[in-house]
Amino acid sequence: TEPAEVDALVEGVDLAVVRLLGGRRTWEEGLDRLLATGVPTVVLGGEPTPDAELMALSTVPAGVASEALAYLVEGGPENLRNLAAFLSDTVLLTGEGFAPPRRMPEYGVHGQYEIRPGRPTVGVVFYRAHELSGNTAFVDTLCRAIEAHGANALPVYCGSLRGLSEGNTAGLLELLGRADALVATVLAAGGSVASLASAGGEEDAWDARVLAALDIPVVQGLCLTTPRRVWEESDAALSPMDAAMQVAIPEFDGRLIAVPFSFKEEGEHGVPVYVADPERAARVAGIAVRHARLRHKPNAEKRIALILSSYPTKHARVGNAVGLDTPASAVRLLQALREAGYHVGDPPQDGDALIH
Repeated sequence: TEPAEVDALVEGVDLAVVRLLGGRRTWEEGLDRLLATGVPTVVLGGEPTPDAELMALSTVPAGVASEALAYLVEGGPENLRNLAAFLSDTVLLTGEGFAPPRRMPEYGVHGQYEIRPGRPTVGVVFYRAHELSGNTAFVDTLCRAIEAHGANALPVYCGSLRGLSEGNTAGLLELLGRADALVATVLAAGGSVASLASAGGEEDAWDARVLAALDIPVVQGLCLTTPRRVWEESDAALSPMDAAMQVAIPEFDGRLIAVPFSFKEEGEHGVPVYVADPERAARVAGIAVRHARLRHKPNAEKRIALILSSYPTKHARVGNAVGLDTPASAVRLLQALREAGYHVGDPPQDGDALIH
């Protein structure tokens, strides 16, 4: 909101709550304009911990501002309703009645989806913020598509998959471990350690071992940060940010990249909302369910394709790779597959025999 728009914004308003991520400087002129109107104002930071500088700017008692932050940190429609009633009672003295902030779980299962015996289960991991704000229609669309493919849907919300450990997130890991495959709509899990690494980077800096220990395939379902119209009209399809955060980086976790199935649209009152495309959701669901079924199929019944590149497109370029013996690598892979119980026939003993 521009500073000049503040007067119109607060017209008829009895009380204002401002929450700024990044401190006063992110909206300094607008905040000064708001405070000059004389409207009782609660000023808070965007983090869970109190921002003393911002809270000191509030024109309500410090205790009121502190309790208002507690409602916002927990989040969810019920806490927001009680926040409005709390401020109305304590600042405007209206006598509405309110409940104290209700502690919201850090993770949990969304909705009431039935787990039927004899079916594979596909977990859908999404952000806790969506659960608290009610922005979950895109999750339900995907879950219904999973059920339509003959699998159980297990939607799980959490704050992040980063920093997972058997100690502090054992309950979340137990939930995720019930699935035969996961569709992740959250960012990569390995970055918690990578963020501590030096600029030069180290091979062991990226650590997604706890997630990998679940030993289930993880499919990245893309929730784009752009509207569907932009996606359809763009030659690149994905914005640079989406390409990096939802394709390139999740590959470091070993995730299988699927397709975009949800888009960021403008909802009621201009509030952004995630809207899933049913056909694209069905595509993501199909990929995940097939991987879930493969987990229960004996290796001898699985059909594996080994694809060698051919660029430029000449027979002499099959398996072309600088500094690597691709045919020999393919032979070793075929031998490893046979040892693991896959039917690969009688693979050749060396790369020359494979190619010729």
